[in-house]
Amino acid sequence: MNLTNPIKIEEDQNFEQTLRPQSFDEYQGQPKIKENLKILIQAAKHRKEPIEHVLLCGPAGLGKTTLSHIIAKEMGVGIKMTSGPAIERVGDLGSILTNLSDGDVLFIDEAHRLNKLIEEVLYPAMEDFKLDIIIGKGPSARTLQLDLPRFTLIAATTRPGLLSSPLRSRFGAIFRLDFYEQKDIENIISRSAKILDVQAEPEAIETIARSSRSTPRVANRLLKRVRDFAQVKSNGLATSQLAGEALKMLEIDQLGLEPADRQILRAIIEKFDGGPVGVQTLAAAISEEQDTVEDVYEPYLMQLGFISRTPRGRVATRLAYEHLGLKYIDNAQEKLL
Repeated sequence: MNLTNPIKIEEDQNFEQTLRPQSFDEYQGQPKIKENLKILIQAAKHRKEPIEHVLLCGPAGLGKTTLSHIIAKEMGVGIKMTSGPAIERVGDLGSILTNLSDGDVLFIDEAHRLNKLIEEVLYPAMEDFKLDIIIGKGPSARTLQLDLPRFTLIAATTRPGLLSSPLRSRFGAIFRLDFYEQKDIENIISRSAKILDVQAEPEAIETIARSSRSTPRVANRLLKRVRDFAQVKSNGLATSQLAGEALKMLEIDQLGLEPADRQILRAIIEKFDGGPVGVQTLAAAISEEQDTVEDVYEPYLMQLGFISRTPRGRVATRLAYEHLGLKYIDNAQEKLL
């Protein structure tokens, strides 16, 4: 079912646009990043310049796209959106850049998946606002240089380690979004419930928030499912008991773990004696893609302290054993060394 998978899917598109905060005041959580961005924007507006290029890092579903929209709105400029895999040729990037206006924001999601040739063209565009295009091949080839509008690139990535050093060094501001506090998630759910006209008791909101993996996108998805249960079973009122029943039927526990998460933990504990086990081996053992394990499941399991990364592989911690109701292996701690 993958309700707790923070990766954006097609059905999230319109739903998220409805719930997306339109200003820093509406945006819950990430207080340090918001404060830094406010200063960055105010200073740029005072100088009547575009803001510096911004890199937003962090797990999926934490609000990187939303922040890019808020930045553009606060600057009073337009925003064009694309993603790393969508820019296949230099001509694609050239078309996007030449259609920007002065001060516009270009948002590139999944920036770590940009083609290296595209990156080479992006460097002078970011630094000097010039686009170098090679026309022809062989001895007759010539370079055409086009002036670009002064734009701001906002790039988002879930895996900053895969970005090349030359690209990373060209961003004037780099921010890492962290998982949200329980109170912030509750505030997000409360706001979404009002927009969706959902009657939810405070206890129900707290129950949903606990199972939301500290991630706004997951919180809003779970709210949608609880809303469905409430409409069918309690005349539209979401109570704590109903929210708990809905989550139980969806096989999501009180910490937001679903069957795939528990399968990963059980594989480490039961198949590999608690670890350490390499991520490739672990992914093969549960018939899952390695990237999915690293990008979707691992960050939150590590946040909970259920998995530790060691030079030799992944290790299940005492907390993981306790959560699954399994007896902790006495020598497991030795494997962390």
